[in-house]
Amino acid sequence: MKPSIKSWLELAATDLLAAQRLQDDERLTNISCFHSQQCVEKGLKALLESRNIMPPKMHDLIRLYGMLEAELSIEEDMLARLNEVYIDSRYPTAIGSLPHGAPSLEDTKAFYEFARAFNQKVIAIIGD
Repeated sequence: MKPSIKSWLELAATDLLAAQRLQDDERLTNISCFHSQQCVEKGLKALLESRNIMPPKMHDLIRLYGMLEAELSIEEDMLARLNEVYIDSRYPTAIGSLPHGAPSLEDTKAFYEFARAFNQKVIAIIGD
């Protein structure tokens, strides 16, 4: 495995762990969701690298997913929802918010589960 792919996978695992540990704290839902988003983003970038495609410096999960030629059979609706929590700004009104406001504990758990399943799928595709 190329070192760059291994690095993406290690960083994704770290984000997944952070999302897991923060998911039960109502004050930290936006941060947990951000780490779930980051896990998926880094997994997509690992997949791109595994196909010899240089990952662009962007955070849009939909565009990154679209760069992959193969169907991964993932919930694209969930990918789109998770895409909304990327912190594009440092202003308090924009930090990790969904269109309806701060993520709920239910959102946080759903995003974590999606990221966990996605991470496992990426590892299975790329292999050791």
